[in-house]
Amino acid sequence: MNLIGKKALVTGGAKRVGRAIVLELATAGCDIAIHFRASRSDASALADAVRQKRRRATTIYGDLDSPSDWNRIVENGVDHLGGLDILINNASVFSPDQGIGEDQGERRSDWESTFRVNLLAPSALCHCARPHLEKNGGGVIVNLSDILAHRPWSKRLAYCASKAALNAATIGLAREFAPLVRVNAVAPGIALFPEDYDAATRKRLVDRVPLGREGTPDEVARLVRFLCGQGDYITGQIIAIDGGRSLVW
Repeated sequence: MNLIGKKALVTGGAKRVGRAIVLELATAGCDIAIHFRASRSDASALADAVRQKRRRATTIYGDLDSPSDWNRIVENGVDHLGGLDILINNASVFSPDQGIGEDQGERRSDWESTFRVNLLAPSALCHCARPHLEKNGGGVIVNLSDILAHRPWSKRLAYCASKAALNAATIGLAREFAPLVRVNAVAPGIALFPEDYDAATRKRLVDRVPLGREGTPDEVARLVRFLCGQGDYITGQIIAIDGGRSLVW
């Protein structure tokens, strides 16, 4: 797919990896709808940066924990951009948890919220976007997964389980949406540490990476761009970008 003039919606696009994806796709020639929930000022500043690249940009507020927002996010993107060719499901929540039980109502609520944001919302956005993606001969969906989907942490179990389910949804949707829409997932390892990780924790995690360093949001963004623009014969794949971390668990 030639990306010049293509129209992309990126969820959670205002900060971190999402921001890198927005800038990478804009550099490739895409017009961008930047979805955000809490980062309005960051989204607005990023939209200005996209416009400086002579591409169109708009920002879209939406709460992915609220099913009533799911279709509206897609339709607003289509209305502002005049169509849709690419959907990047980047937004997710990474809240810690330890377990779930019948007497743990608050934890059940956390699990339900995590699955709404990390699985149900991106799956719904895929279905909402499908007719728009098919209009001009085909489109692309890239879901952001995680290598932890295959090696879950006990204290991030809801997150890891939701990403494993997203991987399954990616494969199923790729079969359902073919041949006009390609659906893949990118599974980063260490792309950008959470801000609350101290130096010792960061070193311990990097020491387990065969390539000896953390990754970067820009590296993830370049892989997303490849899948959108050059991966025309790739669908239903979960592609790890982790410096080899998944080889040495």
